[in-house]
Amino acid sequence: MTEHALEGVKVLDLTHHIAGPYCTKLLADFGSDVVKIERPGGDPARRIAPFLNDEVDPDKSLLFAYLNTNKQSVTLNLKSKKGIQVLKTLVKDSDVLVENFAPRVMQSLGLDFDTLQKINPKLVMTSISNFGQTGPYRDYKAADIVEYAMGGLMYIFGAYDREPLKHAFNQAQFKAGTDAASATLMAAYHQRLTGEGQHVDVSIQEAVATGLRDVVNNFTYSGAVRRRQPNHSGDLSRIRASADGHILPNPGLGAGFDWNTMVDFLELPELDDDKFNTPSARLVNAEELGRILDDYFIKQNKYERFYASHEKRFIFGVVQSPEEVMADPQFAARNYFVDIDHPVLGTLKYPGAPFEMSGTPWEGSAAPTLGQHNQEVIGQRLGYTSEQLVQMRAQEII
Repeated sequence: MTEHALEGVKVLDLTHHIAGPYCTKLLADFGSDVVKIERPGGDPARRIAPFLNDEVDPDKSLLFAYLNTNKQSVTLNLKSKKGIQVLKTLVKDSDVLVENFAPRVMQSLGLDFDTLQKINPKLVMTSISNFGQTGPYRDYKAADIVEYAMGGLMYIFGAYDREPLKHAFNQAQFKAGTDAASATLMAAYHQRLTGEGQHVDVSIQEAVATGLRDVVNNFTYSGAVRRRQPNHSGDLSRIRASADGHILPNPGLGAGFDWNTMVDFLELPELDDDKFNTPSARLVNAEELGRILDDYFIKQNKYERFYASHEKRFIFGVVQSPEEVMADPQFAARNYFVDIDHPVLGTLKYPGAPFEMSGTPWEGSAAPTLGQHNQEVIGQRLGYTSEQLVQMRAQEII
């Protein structure tokens, strides 16, 4: 059996919703032993749609199922003394603890880093929060769209004559989860070298701001402020409607771009005109150029144009529906989407490995049902008897 990259790394997962669970999912999918600690009612993400067959059930949330593959679920009431005692016992034998509570919560529970490090000096504790563990905003609440706005990324998204936009879903949360996983592994590597633990502080606002790159550099070096770009009809890289969807006819406007080659490829002799053969001319005559291109692409099959364009080394793309993504031959050739069998959901397709490793491959197994591993972790690992577990359940400790 092939050993996994993170084989033997023991992780306590005190996370919920999206950013934290995605961090620990990345660790679990590459072999970490991840024990997910859930409140007796479960991670709130278990109640986030969509649900399989639209049946609201804590074990049928598709979001939760994706974010918690390869983990074990233990229910534990951290507002009880016994629950805290059990958690501290688990900390003794763990390499990493990941949490994404509001900054004051862990300290209020007596689970701050200084306290936990006295129990386990080599512990790496990763904290993910909206604005980080310090600063004037540390206790502010936020949603994904707030992080986009406060991180500065939203300022450059959308058309210049409209309000700013953001990407769909929870991209700031996923970016923070990715950053947290990377940072955790760096701290774990340092731990292996020195035997020393440390506290990793991840701010979702800062995770967003790291995506600004040239925007910040332009302002820092020259005082220039990048704004949202115009989306005029003659923009060659504008998304165009096709006969069967939408296509992104980006010819690649680098130093090697030749307008005549583009005209020949499209077989549109009316574009072979002084009105269009330079960038300045195309901008002046943008509306006419846009009408010609719109009339052309609305009659085209998007995939025929896509494949033909790449034979000419143009940078065309197609807007793919979920059904088309699942049927994409590139994904199929790399076996990206995988089948995972879940005890409640059945067998479903999941996104697979975010990257490939030749010697220590990714592996996917189902997210746990609520409290599925109480007996295995609290009972067998910590030595609690069945009678004690029954009593703890009656007292709502687990």
